[in-house]
Amino acid sequence: MLLRDEVEMLRRVPIFSRIAPAKLKLLAFTSDRMTYKAGQDLFHQGDVGDAAYVILSGTADIVVSSPAGEIKVADVELNSIVGEIAILCDVSRTATVRATSPLEVLRISKEHFLKLLSDFPEMAVEIMRVLADRLNHTTAELTAARAAKQPQMVQ
Repeated sequence: MLLRDEVEMLRRVPIFSRIAPAKLKLLAFTSDRMTYKAGQDLFHQGDVGDAAYVILSGTADIVVSSPAGEIKVADVELNSIVGEIAILCDVSRTATVRATSPLEVLRISKEHFLKLLSDFPEMAVEIMRVLADRLNHTTAELTAARAAKQPQMVQ
């Protein structure tokens, strides 16, 4: 794929939409384009967080290990970013990401990702929006799960 095509793909990702094309070209050039087959893992829960991944095509599941086995906690779709939590919080991977179809991603190293955030505060704001949306969704699911476990109150 041509560099300009990668830049256009990156522009479709909400967190990169306001970044100048020249910077996106540099990002595409310094990042690694990778492909995965359905069933392959991008990374595993507990791995070192050394990169973020932008989904260029395909889909994936986010799964976490539990005493009862693996639990799917989310779907990953086109133009999503995964792996940024481990970078931002400087912790190990909080989940495993597994391709559910042929998957093409752009792997952005931790160093380049953090540099982008410092150079483009608007990107940091978009990342906060993504994370806040995930937290809101997780809170709603947790509330529903806990409500389902509690005995119904009689009025």
